[in-house]
This record gives sequence, C-alpha cells and structure tokens, in this order.
Amino acid sequence: MRITKVSGFILISILVISISVTSIYVFYQQRNKDSKEKFFFGVSYGQNTVEDAKTIIDKVKNFTNLFIINSFPITVNNTNPEVLNEICDYAAKSDLYFIVYFFSFYLTVSDWQQEWVDTAKQNWGEKFLGVYLRDEPGGWQMEKPEPTNVTTYGEAAENFIKTISTSDSMEFLNNKSIPVFTSDFVLYYYDYLSGYDTVFAEFGWNNSRIRQVGLCRGASKMLNKNWGAIITWTYMQPPYLGSGSEIYEDMTTAYDAGAKYVVVFDYEKENQKGILTEEHFLAMEQFWEYVSSNLNKEKIKAQVAYILPNYYGWGMRHPDDKIWGIWDADEKSSIIWENLNELETKYGLLLDIIYDDPQYDIKESYYQTFVWNATIN
Repeated sequence: MRITKVSGFILISILVISISVTSIYVFYQQRNKDSKEKFFFGVSYGQNTVEDAKTIIDKVKNFTNLFIINSFPITVNNTNPEVLNEICDYAAKSDLYFIVYFFSFYLTVSDWQQEWVDTAKQNWGEKFLGVYLRDEPGGWQMEKPEPTNVTTYGEAAENFIKTISTSDSMEFLNNKSIPVFTSDFVLYYYDYLSGYDTVFAEFGWNNSRIRQVGLCRGASKMLNKNWGAIITWTYMQPPYLGSGSEIYEDMTTAYDAGAKYVVVFDYEKENQKGILTEEHFLAMEQFWEYVSSNLNKEKIKAQVAYILPNYYGWGMRHPDDKIWGIWDADEKSSIIWENLNELETKYGLLLDIIYDDPQYDIKESYYQTFVWNATIN
C-alpha cells in the first residue's frame, strides 16, 4: 500500500512538473512572440536640448511607447555624448523604446558615435531599437541625384544600391547587427535592398496613402523586412501638420494596414521648435486607445499585387515624375499611372505595388496579380 502511495505521489509530482515546465515554455514562447510582434508608436523629436526632449517625453509617455531622437545638433554636431545619453536614460526610465538618428559615423565632428553604438545595447538593452541612418535616400536620388555615367535603369538601380550598401556607415551598422531605419517617400524597395531593415513611408502633402502603403508594405513583404509610417508635413508653412482628425485617420490607416511602427514628426527647422499642438496630442491619445482596443484585430493584408518592371525607379507621385531622378517619364509611365489609379480605387489597402524581380516568387504571395501593362478589369 505504501509503495502504491509513493508511486502515485511520484507520478503526480512528475505530472505537475511536466505541466509547469510546459507552462513556462509556453509563457516564454508567447512573451518572445509578443516582443517580436510588438507595435511601436511615438514621436520623432528634432529639437536641440535635453530640456525640450524631457518635456515632450513627459507629454506623450502615457500614450506612446517609442521616442526617436532625430536631432542633428545632438547626435552629429555634438562633441559631448552625455547630452544624448541623458535623453536616452530619460526615455528608457519613462518606459519608452528609442531610435537614434545619425548622419554618418565617419564624417562627424568627433568619433564618439561609433563607441556609443557599440555600447548602446549594453547600456539600455531592448529599449535601444537601432539607428535611424540619414533620411530619405530615395528622395535624394529622385530630387537631387548625384552625377553618374549610368545609361540604363538597371545601372541606376545598381549604382543606388551599391552607393548606400557599401558606405562606411551602413557597413559599420550591418557588421554589428544593429537594425537600421530610415523614412522615405519613393523607392522603398531599393532602400531595403541597400541595407535598411525598416523604412517609414511618409504620409504627408497630398500623396496617396494607399499608394505609399502599397509600395512600402509590398517591398517589405518581398524582402521579409519591417515597415512603418511617419506622419509628416501637410503644408510648407504653419500649421505644417494636418488637423487632429486628419492625422488620426493617417495613424489608423497605417495601423490597420499592418504597420509595425507609426511615428508623428514634430519639428520645424526655421524656428527649431516642435509643431505638435494639443489637438494633435489628443488625436495621438485617441489613437493609442484605438490600438489598445484592437490588439487582436486582424490587419488588412494585401490580396492583390500590381507588378512594376524591374529597375523601374519611377517616383509615381504625378504623371510626369522622374525615373531615378535622371530620366523623364517614358511610354510606360502613363500606362502605370492610369492602372494604379484604377486599382487603388478598386482595391484600396488590399493592394501591394511590387517589382518584377526574378529573385522572388511573387505570384505565390497574392490571390491576384496584374503585370504593369495588363488590362485592368
């Protein structure tokens, strides 16, 4: 009888331990999954002082979880890393993740930036998400292209990718496995191919949000990268940003379409000040409540893909936009423009816009695909 009780006790103990181990395993698997799939929302800070940074952090810390230190004077033209360290410390203690902007690790007034990146993970752990390296690489190519001897679209694409991917700064970050971020309004696919891990599509001016999502999300899907959206200027003069209701719509559009990051830009260069008003803060707080209420909501996934010719770096902002910033719109441009307008009207956020790159299996990822010159019906 005693043997039976002991045996039963051992059996029950083994069962309890087994269940406990399984529960712990599931817990940590879920925690890791939650961390991997975490959504980030916050402000891009461009001002110049620790005090201003702390003020905006205090203002938004209850309804954001991300802070981007996007200040040239603090991270580039500064010989004292303690200014940046103080802001990062304050963000982390406020339970915010953060990303830090750098223009270069070899063209700055001092060499503390390299050492700073080397120790950032050690100092702040998971709160340090990575480096925002330069800004709008595709936009610069489109609007201020460097003189080159390229004669074809393919050569232009290869030159763009090589220039960025082999730069000292990109190689420095990639070699250290530091995630690299930027924002842009064109050529997202080629930004990713150049070494960026995450690109923020710029929601601003009068550009099509559906088109920006389709291009950026489509590129990230093809290359298995992350994407986000940054709410930027609507106007070139005060009030710069759209109304609270307008930026709220932009934020929910990006979130519903599956963006991993949503950021609001808060800087006006001429007076070196922030541009967010109480109306915008209220919209951001309402958006955070929307996110909290829709954590389990199924995101809008692209069902349809429009396939552009490979290497066709056309800006697609208007019918006469440049190709790679070098060539005028060609005979394909008007066809693509009309097709995109029709597809966006018909499919909305169900549409991705991708490139016909033979390295990737495109058609297996979508229910329906349209080649650039196909008849849309």
